[in-house]
Amino acid sequence: MYKGSCLCGAVTFEVAGELPGPDACHCRMCRKQSGHYFASTDVPRAALTVSGADKLTWFRSSDRVRRGFCSVCGSSLFWDPAARDWIAVAMGAFDGATGARLAKHIFTADKGDYYYIADDLPQHEQ
Repeated sequence: MYKGSCLCGAVTFEVAGELPGPDACHCRMCRKQSGHYFASTDVPRAALTVSGADKLTWFRSSDRVRRGFCSVCGSSLFWDPAARDWIAVAMGAFDGATGARLAKHIFTADKGDYYYIADDLPQHEQ
């Protein structure tokens, strides 16, 4: 069981089971939302339990995706593609060590010009 929360603790969550290798999304929307690239792990919806959902606000960033954040402190927590059976959970929101390791970079064609991707992980332009 992995636990996490927003910065102020108003929204907490638990993920049952292992965490898949996270990805780093470099798309324009993720960079604007998070201030850099957005690292997240895709977990089955049934594995995620959220407490404080009354403080969780959803922003529909496209026709297919909504992004969940704490309405009190603004922490980015979830990336939710409604048509999928999984939800992405922000790696930075987990409490303590997860043992997970970044698996890939996505939307690298959109990455900011102020940094380089300096590891040997797979990179996907789209």
